[in-house]
Amino acid sequence: MAQIGVYGLGTMGSALALNMAEQGIEVAVANRSPEAVPAFLDEAGDLAARISGHDTLEALIAALPTPRVLLAMIPSTGPMDDLLNSVIPQLAPGDTVIDAGNADFHDTRARAARLKEHDLHFVGLGVSGGEDGARHGPSMMMGGSDHSWDQLRPLLTKIAAQYEGDPCVDHLGTDGAGHFVKTVHNGIEYADMELIAEAYGLLREGVGGTPHEIGALFDQWNDGPFASYLVEITAQLLTTDDPETGQPMVDVIRDSAGQKGTGRWTVIEAVKLGQSATIIEAAVAARAWSSEADLRAKAEDALGGARERVEIGDADLEAALLAARFLTHAQGFRILSAASEDYGWSLDMARIAEIWRAGCIIRSAMLDDLAEAFRAGPPMGQLLPSPAFETVLDRGIPALRRVTAQAILAGHPVPAFAAALGFFDTMRQARGTAAIIQGQRDIFGRHGFERLDAEGSHHGPWAG
Repeated sequence: MAQIGVYGLGTMGSALALNMAEQGIEVAVANRSPEAVPAFLDEAGDLAARISGHDTLEALIAALPTPRVLLAMIPSTGPMDDLLNSVIPQLAPGDTVIDAGNADFHDTRARAARLKEHDLHFVGLGVSGGEDGARHGPSMMMGGSDHSWDQLRPLLTKIAAQYEGDPCVDHLGTDGAGHFVKTVHNGIEYADMELIAEAYGLLREGVGGTPHEIGALFDQWNDGPFASYLVEITAQLLTTDDPETGQPMVDVIRDSAGQKGTGRWTVIEAVKLGQSATIIEAAVAARAWSSEADLRAKAEDALGGARERVEIGDADLEAALLAARFLTHAQGFRILSAASEDYGWSLDMARIAEIWRAGCIIRSAMLDDLAEAFRAGPPMGQLLPSPAFETVLDRGIPALRRVTAQAILAGHPVPAFAAALGFFDTMRQARGTAAIIQGQRDIFGRHGFERLDAEGSHHGPWAG
């Protein structure tokens, strides 16, 4: 008998179902368009012996033993609410419905509250790793009840990516915790990708390297402290030629990057929580600007698009990238910490870093160090002053200054590099410039300010 039902046989749903079957889990499947089910079973080959196909959602639910586990891999917007409207009358107390897509965690919290009224459970499951991860072992971030975790743990630990025998999945908190952590993961992913793209731009337009030369450098970096999945696939991209034209593959790809909204969600939620996500915001902005190709072409004609050559050593650029990547993660974990306190999730930052070590898009050598730093208890719970990263910053920040300064002076756009440096320089100053802002606010709006030498709210003599 099936242990879990999977509804939605698109790319990710199909991959997860096959992963489960391969791990010995009995799976029942269905799809909104029932004709997709026989085709999927044919594709499954020998694994189809552990998969039962069903023509309708009702038949799928009827095939599951109670307490049921139903995983939906459908759009986490209106279709998910439509699904819940349909299944709530068909489910029994103790059953769990899982949203395994990218969802706004506010929607997940509302859906969890709705199902709780019926003694049902709703899980927001962040799944990272794309199609290959879903098929062979994703990183998964689960938010939901203890009851649901008891149901899901035997299944999810089997299909998750493994890092030295440790399954990259865990129960992170209630309601929307899993989807929020996945959102921040994606925000860090945006920033990581933008930093790599900016480094490529400097090496290509500033230094004059060819795609193959730059790809070889990224491949070299992937054997060191900068090792990560994104560096690995960038090397692959840059050393691949287009079979139709013979040109470097990167040169035939349109210079316009898409986005599905999770990076933007990270920035929005960071602002709501009173946190900074400036490096992620720079990456989101860069993607938005990339979509304005016609305007950029006109602006190049009107304003001049010349970029001067720069003298940036490979070692300097690697150190700058490593420092910027660390600062990106520091910002991401600050957002997670603020949300954990605000929503009462008690997120385990070390465990989140461990979950991200394999299976997910941002997996990298640095995550082991981040996990160890959190286990050691960094000052004020923050990565930035952690002794574990003194060496990275001592070497990387001077390199980040040199790289950013040369890029700016030569006209190369590096919004993420600049944002990383701005964050670092702001956070290392015990006294900055906010006294000016507080004084301005008091003059134009009598908002008051705090004094260093007295408690309470005060006004300046200009109010007289």
